[in-house]
Amino acid sequence: MASSAWQKSTQSAANDNCVEVRTASGLVELRESDDSGAVIHTTPAMFAAFLRGAKAGEFDHHTHPTN
Repeated sequence: MASSAWQKSTQSAANDNCVEVRTASGLVELRESDDSGAVIHTTPAMFAAFLRGAKAGEFDHHTHPTN
C-alpha cells in the first residue's frame, strides 16, 4: 500500500515547528517537521480518539505548569 504525502496544519504557515501526519500501510504516521527521522505510528482509531480528546480539552492541563 502506498503512503500519502506528509501534511501539516494550514495554521502552521511557513513555520517548520509543527507536527506532520500521513497514512502509510494502513497506519497513521506522525513526525515533527524539524526532526523528520523520528516517526510515530498508530492506528486510525487511536489517532481519531486522540483528536477527539484534544478537541474536548482532555490535554489542556499539560499546557500550564502546576505550582
